[in-house]
Amino acid sequence: MSFKKSKDDLVCVSAVRTPFGRFGGSMRDIDIYDLGAIAMKNALERIKMDPELIDEVWWGCGDTTNCKDPYTPVVARQSMLKAGIPPEKPSVTFDQACISGMDAVKYGGRSIQLGEAEIVMTGGATSFSTVPFLLRGIRWEGKRHTSFLVEDPIIPLGYKDYAPVAVDSGDVAVEYGVSREEQDEFAVASHVKYGKAYERGFFKQEMVPLELVKKDKKGNVVSKKVLEIDEQYRPDVKIEELARLKPIFGNPTVTAGNAPGMNDGACAQIFMKREKAEQLGLDVLYTVVAMSSIALQPRIMPVSPAFAIKKCLDVTGLTIDDMKFIEINEAFACVPLVATKLLSNQRFLTSDYNEMVKEASTKPILDNDDSKYQELKSKLNVNGSAIAVGHANTASGSRIMMTAAYNLKENGGGYAACAICGGLTQGAGCIIWVE
Repeated sequence: MSFKKSKDDLVCVSAVRTPFGRFGGSMRDIDIYDLGAIAMKNALERIKMDPELIDEVWWGCGDTTNCKDPYTPVVARQSMLKAGIPPEKPSVTFDQACISGMDAVKYGGRSIQLGEAEIVMTGGATSFSTVPFLLRGIRWEGKRHTSFLVEDPIIPLGYKDYAPVAVDSGDVAVEYGVSREEQDEFAVASHVKYGKAYERGFFKQEMVPLELVKKDKKGNVVSKKVLEIDEQYRPDVKIEELARLKPIFGNPTVTAGNAPGMNDGACAQIFMKREKAEQLGLDVLYTVVAMSSIALQPRIMPVSPAFAIKKCLDVTGLTIDDMKFIEINEAFACVPLVATKLLSNQRFLTSDYNEMVKEASTKPILDNDDSKYQELKSKLNVNGSAIAVGHANTASGSRIMMTAAYNLKENGGGYAACAICGGLTQGAGCIIWVE
């Protein structure tokens, strides 16, 4: 199906990100406000836009304990001020876990549709490396200084009233027939595909190199280096090594090898109507055709990207076959694999959305077409994804959108479907189009 352009289309005119750093790696000392400001500033500089033209900022941030001001830190506002966006411009910091970077586009787009803004900055930043330890319960308990319990809020990563997300995901993978071996193979492929994409210079389109300056206590510069590759990438990963890893938290299939890391990074994208872009003489990187936010039963997280994409397909009348590429975030290897199994299921694609929600909440939807599954896998994450790139949680939704766009641009345009799961089975999806 060909896309018909309109002056009212929501379009992206700039999409950039920082490299994603490993946990405790090169980016471990970058303040979360500065990290966001770097991405925002780079997005503006990419198109030589005056910061004064930004009307609103919508910014995902899933953790505030690592902020200098952990109580109501207004991360979006502090980052935008550091980026040079005028103080008179409103901003919103919000947390929808991993889907935040994608839903930031939806919320900013709503402001544009309502006439409250013409140009919006969207994105998100995450810094796992700067998360502090916690001392809970001492304010009113009168404990002596020798009796404090120190808590690490990211080990295990998950939700205290629920099973760790790795456990639920590993169980759902088994229910959908996605084996440990297939997940390990997919993880290795993510690194291999990333390496090939990096070698041909693909990531130079989206990634702005980051200069890292180290100073001593007196403020003197002691070293400088430029980071221009994602630190999670392992060029020498081998299937035999992954096979020896034990599953984490007692789940059946998810290991540290077929999961992403806890990463640091930020992404920023600038949106406006097509008519505004033409007035400013800006090139359109991609057009947002449809967006969706969904939520399902908390334990079935790996299915949520498929539901988010289905909702976009249902709204537009497009089919999965119209998609030249599919980008689904590798929250674990099983997530894009389970989601792609659903997308290769004709009954799932053609049935009523709400009926499928009811079914998936009680049992797996298993009647997929294996040949279709293999076909869709060939379109899936063709440049690698979070297992190799890294998963800076609230930035990742934005990252997969720009990766899909630059990939379409490199391959003659067309449609791509993008989706990401989030904590306790939230999901976000979109269909984008590149001319």
